[in-house]
Formats: sequence, C-alpha cells, structure tokens
Amino acid sequence: MELNSMQLIAVWVLPIVFAITVHEAAHAYVAFYYGDQTAKLQGRLSLNPLKHLDWMGTVIVPVLMIVFTGFAFGWAKPVPIDGRNLKNPRKDMIWIAFAGPFSNFVMGLLWALILRVALSMDLQSMAVLFVILTAVAGIMINTILLVLNLLPLPPLDGSRILSGLLPVRLAIQYNKLEPYGFFIIIALMLFGLLGFILNPLIILFLRMMADVSGIPMHLMITFLQTIR
Repeated sequence: MELNSMQLIAVWVLPIVFAITVHEAAHAYVAFYYGDQTAKLQGRLSLNPLKHLDWMGTVIVPVLMIVFTGFAFGWAKPVPIDGRNLKNPRKDMIWIAFAGPFSNFVMGLLWALILRVALSMDLQSMAVLFVILTAVAGIMINTILLVLNLLPLPPLDGSRILSGLLPVRLAIQYNKLEPYGFFIIIALMLFGLLGFILNPLIILFLRMMADVSGIPMHLMITFLQTIR
C-alpha cells in the first residue's frame, strides 16, 4: 500500500504533535515539582500543543520532510528552566532532563498498546488501518526522540543528565561544549555516524514496542515502510 503526501501528513501529524508537546510539558512539570516556576509563569506548564508550538520545528519542517522524504521529525520550543530556583540544581536537573525522554518512552508504549488493540479489529476497515499506521508512526517518532535525546551532546537532554553526574570540575569543562553541540550533531549526521550510533538502540526499543504490540518485528518494519 502506497500513501500520498496528504495521507502521510494525516498519519504523522497527531503522533508528532503529542510526542513533542508531552516531551516539553514533562520537563515543565518536573521543573515545577522541584521548585522552578519559570515555565508556569510563561504558560508552559500545559499539555496544550499551542503553548509549546514552534512554527518551524512543529509545522514547517515535519510537513516538508513528509512531502519530500516520506518521513517526519520535529521539535518544539524548549521549556525555560532557571536552575537558581532549584534546591539542588545538579541533581534536580538530571530528573528534569530525564523527564522528556522518559515521556517519549511511555508514549511509545501507549501507542504500542493502541496498535495491539487495533490489530485485533477488522483489518479490512480503512479506519482501523489508519489507526494502525498512526500508532506505528507514534511508536517510531517517540523511539527516535527517546534515543536521540539521551545522547550526551549539548543541547540534548542526555548532556544535562551527564553534566549532573560528572564531578563539578569535569562538568564545567564538559558544559563548554554547548556552543558547538549543534555543529557536532550535524557533523555526525553528515558523516553517517549519527545513524551508526542511534540505529542499534532504535532497533532495540522497536523490538520492545513490537513485543508489547504482539506483532513480529518484520511486520513492524513493513508498517514503517508503508509510512515512509
């Protein structure tokens, strides 16, 4: 089955919006729990996608990627966090940073459960097929966001986690990489190293999601190929 651009957009839009919205909201809620009200004061303590929307990363880039590549990726506005409001900034920041990727892991599992239910229904129904493909898209985008954000490279969440775990002196030196983090990620991508690093972990989590969904891995891959 081959989907046209509009069908691909319809399949991907909900998973992308939920994935990046809940990811940022998770950061905001955990920061609030540890005493930082910065996100709340800016209206970011919310699951409303409009509060986290970045027109370029949430709308334009994902749509263009779907149209030209058949695959989608995106981002939202980063949640503002003021470490001065935290009682134990280094330790608290670990949990605040971890909240985003963890929310993607939970959402991936939820989409896997939705897929499991959909696969038990009438597979000849176009509505059921749409739910199946949307659930697969949800699994994929959340798996990618989970794995990518755990990379210990600024400005990704993994760098905040590692910084909090390192001894203070090492953390200070490590944090000096932040201005160059984006360029390091682009360089890894251009040389094909980013996929080399991420793919084994992505496959590992996809296998886990396939087990939850109750389908063999090759069928999961077939569904993924349908929406690419």
